[in-house]
Amino acid sequence: MISQELNDSLTRVGKGSDAGEVLRRYWQPAALVDELEGVRPVVPVRLLGEDLVLFRDSEGELGLIGRHCPHRGADMCFGRLEDNGLRCPFHGWHFNRAGQCVEQPGEPAGSRMHEKIQSTAYPVVEKNGIIWAYMGPGTPPDFPALDCFRAPSSHVFAFKGLWDCNWLQAMEVGIDPAHASFLHRFLQDEDPAEAYGKQFRDTAGNTEIPMTKLLRDFPRPEITAEEADHGLKITALRDLGDGRTHVRITNQIFPEAICIPMSREMTITQWHVPIDDKSCYWYSMFTSFDQPVNKTLMREQRLKEHRLPDYAPLKGRHNNYGFDPEEQQRETYTGMGLDINVHDQWAVESMGAIQDRTQEHLGKTDVGIIRYRRQLRAAIAAVKEGRDEDLPMYGGLDLATVFGPVSNDSIAQDGDWERAAQEADLQRRGACSWDAKV
Repeated sequence: MISQELNDSLTRVGKGSDAGEVLRRYWQPAALVDELEGVRPVVPVRLLGEDLVLFRDSEGELGLIGRHCPHRGADMCFGRLEDNGLRCPFHGWHFNRAGQCVEQPGEPAGSRMHEKIQSTAYPVVEKNGIIWAYMGPGTPPDFPALDCFRAPSSHVFAFKGLWDCNWLQAMEVGIDPAHASFLHRFLQDEDPAEAYGKQFRDTAGNTEIPMTKLLRDFPRPEITAEEADHGLKITALRDLGDGRTHVRITNQIFPEAICIPMSREMTITQWHVPIDDKSCYWYSMFTSFDQPVNKTLMREQRLKEHRLPDYAPLKGRHNNYGFDPEEQQRETYTGMGLDINVHDQWAVESMGAIQDRTQEHLGKTDVGIIRYRRQLRAAIAAVKEGRDEDLPMYGGLDLATVFGPVSNDSIAQDGDWERAAQEADLQRRGACSWDAKV
């Protein structure tokens, strides 16, 4: 259990809030590049409790500025995309991508008032299907050399989904290896060859054991969490009872991302991005070490479960997450279908908009969550005391050397699980069609 004061400190994201000020010092996913396709590349963005508008100007450059015109608050999402900027239809005030007002056509001739009018504006960049925003002070940091950023666009597929809950509980489900044996338990095993683009549908390591069976049969992993340059390295070991050990390496990437193995050829790097205190988007980057990603198929798979334009899931509280008691008896542990995103969504949304951690009881398998909260608390203290250099991936660390991270499933034949995980990673990278060497 923790105090209400500490729970508020770890979860609230508005300007000036404890966690919010930490998150603002890192690049945040703001939108998918797909959202700006079409004849009018202008979309609303609500990020860290701030209402913004994202647009691509006539030079093809991106701008992210305040959603409400500084004149009288009209909605700039309906602005005219012209003259290399965004013009408010109310009185014609025109803003460039830096948020500077450059024209007030209704004001007296020769007026220089516009020079003093500045909308909120944040730097934005594109990386492998996602548009990223930096909302913090000073010069934006570099991006680390994570696999999802190093891989060519052909080998990365990006998608997102809306969850009605606080970002922290959404992120914490991804650093909890124990839950996969229960929440994602399938009572029947599919042919892995027919399960492209689906998590936990591969075989385990270099065996013929379906991951679904292994997770089902061995529900008591030994879990460790170690600090790393990127955040935390989390290892889950499952003793198979015959001298072999299944090794699953996952990661927390500070401040609110995870990196987990999806299959032997693919990883998922997923950010849990606060819209505000009570809702968030997950942004996933699926990175292939083998063939180019089949983006059409993966998008079709996910659009069967989500609606546009807000990427809200079709299952939720409103329809009991598709719960089917007969399915729960014969097919899945949850009775909520085969999409594990729905399972996670139910778990984190059912906690309430902001989980009441004054009533929780963490166990030994929650070591990753415990270690992460300590890191977040330390980061909050560092920001309050003006020690930004003490934040993870700050302090003069060369982010070009923050590779990976290693995220895979492997089988140790002799108990040396560290060597087994490393060899599996090197084998995958060595056969990679793009430069994935570390």
